[in-house]
Amino acid sequence: MRPIRVERRAIDESASRHANGPDWDRYADDYQSTHGEFLGDAGFVWGPEGLTEDDAGVLGAVAGKDVLEIGSGAGQCSRWVRVHGGRGIGLDLSHRQLQHARRLDEATGIGVPSVRGTATALPFADASFDISFCAFGALQFVADIDRAVAEVGRVLRPGGRFAFSITHPTRWMFPDDPGPEGLVASQSYWDRRPYVEVDEESGEVSYVEHHRTLGDWVALLAAAGFTITTLLEPEWPDGHDRVWGGWSATRGKVGPGTAIFGADLLRR
Repeated sequence: MRPIRVERRAIDESASRHANGPDWDRYADDYQSTHGEFLGDAGFVWGPEGLTEDDAGVLGAVAGKDVLEIGSGAGQCSRWVRVHGGRGIGLDLSHRQLQHARRLDEATGIGVPSVRGTATALPFADASFDISFCAFGALQFVADIDRAVAEVGRVLRPGGRFAFSITHPTRWMFPDDPGPEGLVASQSYWDRRPYVEVDEESGEVSYVEHHRTLGDWVALLAAAGFTITTLLEPEWPDGHDRVWGGWSATRGKVGPGTAIFGADLLRR
């Protein structure tokens, strides 16, 4: 593993995209190997706690609807949409993740049309979809989040549904450690500077993640014409011993690791 230096500093959309696309290409094989069984080839899991859309029902009925998944990875969630009668379409920045999507299309016999693209410039016509969602996908890696949310509003039909899951914003106060050290607050919740990893050998930014508070997300959605109807903070289930990065039973029994928003588009 190449040595990295961690920084908290401002970074723009171009640099974020330049770092995160190749990072996901490098990580895709390991990600699918490690988490593929947990996610399911045609499963819909909202986060490391294992809450499924079958149980959460955040999207509402998908049968007969046009559904866009942003940050679709290998298309597991969009495949679930198609199993349930929706017309799921995927979009992801990572070419390698989309190759895994094609692999699962062939393995399951459930094809998900997918395109390579970015959340800040969705390659679809206005009012093309009834539902758009993002399950721990692109939104945390986007600098121009206002533009991304506006793009979702553009491609949704009036009354359309937007749902997404993210790392719970309060997690940014704590080290990303699944053990007891991850329970001790060490930085300000209101420090919105992005988390940046820099390759020590090349000096290139290799990974970027952006933090917004709960209040920021409410304001972003409201400004784009959305009305929030759902905010879920899944509890860690009894007997769930999976460790996923900084997510674990140790931390999950104390505080939320994931936030799931559901919102409806009420105006243009």
